[in-house]
Amino acid sequence: MLERIEEALERIRPFLIADGGNVKVLEVTDDLVVKLELEGACESCPMSHMTMKAGIEEAIKRDIPEIKQVVAVNVAEA
Repeated sequence: MLERIEEALERIRPFLIADGGNVKVLEVTDDLVVKLELEGACESCPMSHMTMKAGIEEAIKRDIPEIKQVVAVNVAEA
């Protein structure tokens, strides 16, 4: 599962890195919730919530539909 998540993230990482950020997988829970940590500029960006929902979460769920939720532990919900 972790390998599949990393593969999905590799498609979006170049965009995050271009803006000075990145993302790290912290955990995949038993109930199929992916916990991530946004790094660099992504951590403090005011658009980080949008990046999570429209970019990162969508990429992961598109490739791995059994994932229930994707959350960033260091991003407040909008």
